[in-house]
Amino acid sequence: MATGSTPTSTSVTWGSRWTFILAATGSAVGLGNIWKFPYITGEYGGGAFVLVYLACILAIGIPVMIAEVMIGRAGRTDPADAMTKLARESNAPRQWGLLGAVGMIAGLMIMMFYSVVAGWALEYVSQSVTGAYSHLDATAIESNFSSLLASSDRQLLWHSVFSLVTASVVAAGVTGGIGKAVDILMPLLFGFLLLLVGYSAVNGDFSAGLHFMFDTDFSRLTSEAVLVAMGHAFFTLSLGMGAIMAYGAYFPGHSSIGTTVLTIAALDTIIALLAGMAMFPLVFANDLVPGQGPGLMFVTLPIAFSNMSGGMFFGSLFFALVSIAALSSSISLIEPGVAWLEKHGIKRPISTFSLAGIAWLGGIASIHSGTIFNILDKLTTNIMLPLGGLLIAIFAGWIMQRDRVQDETGISHPRIFAVWRFALRYIAPLGIIAIFLHSLGLMGWVMR
Repeated sequence: MATGSTPTSTSVTWGSRWTFILAATGSAVGLGNIWKFPYITGEYGGGAFVLVYLACILAIGIPVMIAEVMIGRAGRTDPADAMTKLARESNAPRQWGLLGAVGMIAGLMIMMFYSVVAGWALEYVSQSVTGAYSHLDATAIESNFSSLLASSDRQLLWHSVFSLVTASVVAAGVTGGIGKAVDILMPLLFGFLLLLVGYSAVNGDFSAGLHFMFDTDFSRLTSEAVLVAMGHAFFTLSLGMGAIMAYGAYFPGHSSIGTTVLTIAALDTIIALLAGMAMFPLVFANDLVPGQGPGLMFVTLPIAFSNMSGGMFFGSLFFALVSIAALSSSISLIEPGVAWLEKHGIKRPISTFSLAGIAWLGGIASIHSGTIFNILDKLTTNIMLPLGGLLIAIFAGWIMQRDRVQDETGISHPRIFAVWRFALRYIAPLGIIAIFLHSLGLMGWVMR
């Protein structure tokens, strides 16, 4: 699939543009897509929220993602060295390289708690296959999840399995590991999703599920809803942590970045909507209340599956789907750091398992301390990623030379390039700052 032997060589690229699309979509599609997007869609006005979300994807997410892929392809190396190289070319301080380094650290920190939650999904694959929660009442199923959270041994087992699988994929290389994995995982994810939507249409209250997600109610579209849409548009595309930049380093030089990113954003949104269409009809058919966060995945849906025909089989499919989504994201969390270590002479298997080991230790800390879990989550999501995205927009929009940027993005039409660059320089930074202030609880104070 590739002609080079090391991922930092400019001769190494994804086997095809489509492989890059699958890899980047896999990075974007994670646990949040399976439960968070469908829930917030219904909570904040259904179709009205979807329209605002799509506008935010176009105005913030896509411009920043194009910039991040462009920086990766222009640098043709790991995020830290790519930023340093391009800063030097632009006669800017080499300290811009710290942006890439901080992004790599953020990805590793996310992996420290992400793999724990992914481990819960693996536990529920096992429980679904064995019928462990079949025909249990709601109280027993809720108690079942609580017992998992109280069992450090069970969490450690599945956290370790997930970490080992992630490391094994990354250690196999960009094309031989990550490329082959996403070529298999993403079509499998689509297939499972479509099966689950079909099952939901037959066995669930499909009409109620669609109304919950898509009824357009602009009265529920508050300023908070707009900020939530902006935030999810930014975070769902895995921006600001170097993953997309690292993947962009292997992006084929002749391919259009703009159309590719549009495809990725469309696939990410479609998967999120299909996840909601698969889940909520089952929830409403069982007279359950759609919960937010882990409760929806690990309590509400098991209750629905336990009471429905074929529930254990389709429960197994659902939690396998969640695990696949988690894996497709996790491999992008440690790849930037692996690329940097490999660039500096450490062989890929050693660098991969070293970083995975650090993340594994962080995961153990997260299992034993909810405080550490929450700190890692808040610090990365609310501070490190927004700042990373903001600085990427500033660097590509204001620091890099205009001609170099236009050449690297491949946007040849002057008007389209001008619109994209305007969004990158003005709209995206203002949107990201609003997200950042909102996440820190300062937006209300600013708007007084």
